Amino acid sequence: MPSLPNEGDNHGTTHLTLSSELPYQSTIKRKVRKKKKKNGVITANVAGTKYEIVRVVIREMGFVKTRDEDETANLIWSDCAVQQEKIAELRNYQRINHFPGMGEICRKDFLARNMTKMIKCQPQEYSFIPRTWIFPAEYTQFQNYVKELKKKRRQKTFIVKPANGAMGHGISLIRNGEKLQAQDHLIVQEYLDKPFLMEGYKFDLRIYILVTSCDPLKIFLYHDGLVRMGTEKYHPPSDSNLSQLYMHLTNYSVNKHNEHFERDETEDKGSKRSIKWFTEFLETNNLDVSKFWNDISELVVKTLIVAEPHVLHAYRMCRPGQAPGSDSVCFEVLGFDILLDRKLKPWLLEINRAPSFGTDQKIDYDVKKGVLLNALKLLNIRTSDKRRNLAQQKAEAQKRLYGQGSMKRLLPGSSDWEKQRHTLERRKEELKERLAQVRKQISKEEHENRHMGNYRRIYPPDDKTLLEKYESLLATAFQTFLAGRAASLQREMNNPLKRMKEEDILDLLEQCEIDDEKLMGKPTRQRGPKDYYVISLIKYLSICWKIKHKLQS
Repeated sequence: MPSLPNEGDNHGTTHLTLSSELPYQSTIKRKVRKKKKKNGVITANVAGTKYEIVRVVIREMGFVKTRDEDETANLIWSDCAVQQEKIAELRNYQRINHFPGMGEICRKDFLARNMTKMIKCQPQEYSFIPRTWIFPAEYTQFQNYVKELKKKRRQKTFIVKPANGAMGHGISLIRNGEKLQAQDHLIVQEYLDKPFLMEGYKFDLRIYILVTSCDPLKIFLYHDGLVRMGTEKYHPPSDSNLSQLYMHLTNYSVNKHNEHFERDETEDKGSKRSIKWFTEFLETNNLDVSKFWNDISELVVKTLIVAEPHVLHAYRMCRPGQAPGSDSVCFEVLGFDILLDRKLKPWLLEINRAPSFGTDQKIDYDVKKGVLLNALKLLNIRTSDKRRNLAQQKAEAQKRLYGQGSMKRLLPGSSDWEKQRHTLERRKEELKERLAQVRKQISKEEHENRHMGNYRRIYPPDDKTLLEKYESLLATAFQTFLAGRAASLQREMNNPLKRMKEEDILDLLEQCEIDDEKLMGKPTRQRGPKDYYVISLIKYLSICWKIKHKLQS
């Protein structure tokens, strides 16, 4: 078995060695930075990354790199997961490239545990992860399964991984499960022994996903990525080839050490290729590319639905005063590793919350630069964010000081009329607040549709039926993972207002005004042509926004 050095995807806290050069950088053009006005600068702190491609993209975006110790930058980029305390300290205008709670799907043992819970609730929807056992907790269940296989005279191959490992370290294949020890902290999975092959080689796909918000959940899929091939021709596992990692593992960090690893810069050759090339390969062979992307999208969304209760709860704990629907201070670029079986069904292998942005080859540079550049454009970090945030803080402080904008409390012994009036006023305030959130989301979506680049929004989807299915799965996930906890968050998730469109909220507000007039004893005014004109105009404008949104997408 080859010895593997420590390099590749980052999973824990590491000491960073900053490199000033890219292994591949022949296409980089350094621009002379023009002097900018002080009030028109977007700043970025990139002290936490060792990847030069991040700095290249920052420069291309026109961002100004700050001193390493500057914690006030608009953008903070870190290769490693950040402490929740750091997220709690961020100002509303800042952005950092990690969410709290995302480790619930990015550690192999946490992913297996959470997926097992969802499989029990929704077995048909979560059939894209190989059968998995967490050692030592599920050692007995695994041994019982092995005994059942023996009785049926069937033999399966299992892949054994360290619970919190990375880059192919410590991975082995076994056929005799009885040899495994109960004490070790391991993940044991059924090995997928019938993979889709290219030119006789096994491969996996590195899919890049951007999550821009958890409140509400927003997921984008990058329509390119990497195809990472094994470096020995694939044969089904047998006792004689179990130790041939170059055949069975597709990790780049493993295969790059094989003398047969091909660093070919032409797009249809080499041990690393682009997903753009792979989809053209599927088309050439009359395979359904649209179904391929739809299947990948569903796998990604369903996986992030498992993470959402954990991420949203952790985010709210970090940002307790932040109103629902506010701009997220967190975003994350995730690397999904996916294997296709011979029927082109995608299977989830693992998720990297710190995917490598190393650029050993031109293909790395081209794909990863696109991933980062398009992500930063989607985030819409503006020079006015800091100024607007300070003005908002000042306005909120004045409101608290003078008691403006707060509802009058209902006094003890209030009459039924006063109670009804108070309930109505609260209802109107809630509707107005939700209307403001909906309009803000529409505005964000307009920006996203104009600046999506090679990303595609996969959640929320445009397909109503698919959206309803995802919302049902989200409800199940919240019930499963937050049962007995976070009651206010649960209530908020079940609030029907969250699913209402702008015109529905306007109708409810109008009804509130009519009810208010009745309570005040005013004659219910008949709607004249002008009233109907105003209502029609409001609804017409809402429809125009929708049409504009669809045309831009």
